[in-house]
Amino acid sequence: MSHSRPLPDPAIAEFRRVRLERRSVPGQTYLLTVATLYRRPVFADDEAARAVCRVHNAQWPWRDSAVLAWVLMPDCWQGLVTLGERDSLSTLMGRFKSLTSRAVEDRHRVNGWLWGRGFEDRALRPDEAPMAAARHLVGTPLRAGLVRRLGDYAYWNTAWLDPGGT
Repeated sequence: MSHSRPLPDPAIAEFRRVRLERRSVPGQTYLLTVATLYRRPVFADDEAARAVCRVHNAQWPWRDSAVLAWVLMPDCWQGLVTLGERDSLSTLMGRFKSLTSRAVEDRHRVNGWLWGRGFEDRALRPDEAPMAAARHLVGTPLRAGLVRRLGDYAYWNTAWLDPGGT
């Protein structure tokens, strides 16, 4: 007696294929979020936050993708990234998570893990201006009540805004 698995419904297979393609469109700008494991506030520790920023600010982890804006919150990293030709979103975020995990001290990891599984992504719609999305993104520490002025928060950057402003 054979216990073969049923073949997947063709509509489900097509949905998955289209979803994967949508998630990795070169030239598309995405809002990305990756949370620490168990949403621990690892980056409330300045040393851990600086370690991630040093890796983040290097160009080589991003290859030909462009980071337009980013913010490192106590329990997550959020970025606005235009995907390049050389990587899928999964590859890009996997490399970022791996490099930043190795950059922080062991005490910040749980069984070797800094980040939670996966990441969230949302493609900017054609009617969404990247600069407006960046402005909203870097305002996250203000909305979260971490600081009273954006210039008082050290862990963010954008291609358009001056960190000393607002």
